[in-house]
Amino acid sequence: MGLRRTRVVVALASAAALTAALAACGGDDAGDGGKTLNVLIGANTQYPQEFQAWQKAISDKFQAQTGTAVRFETFASANEELTKIQTSVVSGTGPDVYAVGTTLTPTAYSTGAFVKLGDDEWTKIGGKDKFVPATLGISGPDDTNQIGIPWVSRPFVMAYNTELLKAAGIAKPATTWDELARQAKQLTKGDQYGLAVAYKDNFDPWKFVWGMSMQAGNPLVEGKTARLQDPAVKKAYQTYFGWLTTDRVVDPAAAGWSNPQAIAAFAKGRTGYVALTSATGAKALDEGAVKGKWSFALLPTVPPGATARPANGVEAASILSGDNLLVADYSKNKDLAFQLVKLITDQDAQLDYYRKLGNLPANAAALKTLESDQRLLPVAEAAQKSVATPFTGAWADIQLALTNVVVQSIPDLSGGSLSDAQLDSRLAAAQKAAQSALDRAK
Repeated sequence: MGLRRTRVVVALASAAALTAALAACGGDDAGDGGKTLNVLIGANTQYPQEFQAWQKAISDKFQAQTGTAVRFETFASANEELTKIQTSVVSGTGPDVYAVGTTLTPTAYSTGAFVKLGDDEWTKIGGKDKFVPATLGISGPDDTNQIGIPWVSRPFVMAYNTELLKAAGIAKPATTWDELARQAKQLTKGDQYGLAVAYKDNFDPWKFVWGMSMQAGNPLVEGKTARLQDPAVKKAYQTYFGWLTTDRVVDPAAAGWSNPQAIAAFAKGRTGYVALTSATGAKALDEGAVKGKWSFALLPTVPPGATARPANGVEAASILSGDNLLVADYSKNKDLAFQLVKLITDQDAQLDYYRKLGNLPANAAALKTLESDQRLLPVAEAAQKSVATPFTGAWADIQLALTNVVVQSIPDLSGGSLSDAQLDSRLAAAQKAAQSALDRAK
């Protein structure tokens, strides 16, 4: 192992113990004498049956084409996702193909454990121009150093109940965070709430803080310096927590909700907004009481406490979000891995995945077929106004540090209050963890 890889592994090891080995090793032999390609992918807790059906269909199709079975292994949180990458880097074995979130791609890149994509690799999967250009924005640090092959796009928006807003005299959805709070108060009465928020989700909370902070002109990472104790970050957390503890526009049960639970609550028809969702939420909403009574809208792009973005603020409507496919450099079956990547990024497979699970295609031709769906226009606008998180190997630890502030605050939120002293203490710990990660990162 080279010095650079060693440094990265040491840095990664601080986030979790590296004692567990992955159950699946790259390129296993199947029991019938054939090969098995191992794939690590995020679990889909919102549509688990459809997700299992998709996995089986892909495995069956790939086996028919190549004689190789596909075995899927899943992760359910960013922490678990990071640990899976860590164990594979250390052991030099594990999945052949990884489907990782865009924000984890920089950390994966920093390990040096994944195939860098040259002309030959792009040709094997159908060419770089097969993909929506914006989805390539976090495939690597620059155009010539890339490991991430875009699979699906997931720009974030909010959904609102058109009937409830109309009944409350609200002409259009909020465009600033303060306006969203005001509208949520108008919408909250009896057993009706203004907002559905997934405070206990494994992935959602930090996205609010990142967006509000960027809009206020604080990028969280500036060169080699973490900025998690900036006043803009504290204001973001106060706003996010305040919907529950101060404004009281969120169902108290939301302190224990994951994203699918927040969407399910909104789908019952007694909530004005679900504060963070994507095109994936449409299926659940159309199966609920809000069918025909909801629309997507951009998340607010003006920071809390302001009526307009400051001069140095960024119109960050969403993180550059989705999943990238990475091929492990240690894999003994790289050609098969790229064949699988080609299969699941081709137009038909992308549209099938969209129909089953709601993730927008990264395939340009597939996405073009969806242009006539008027409900997706705000999602498309969010994609255009998405901003990539910093491309640093430290970002995974920074993302977890931001999430941990919320995790540690859940008991206080469940009790209905959170003091400034508690928040300050947790932000100090997050700043220390983030700065340490940046100091270790090359």
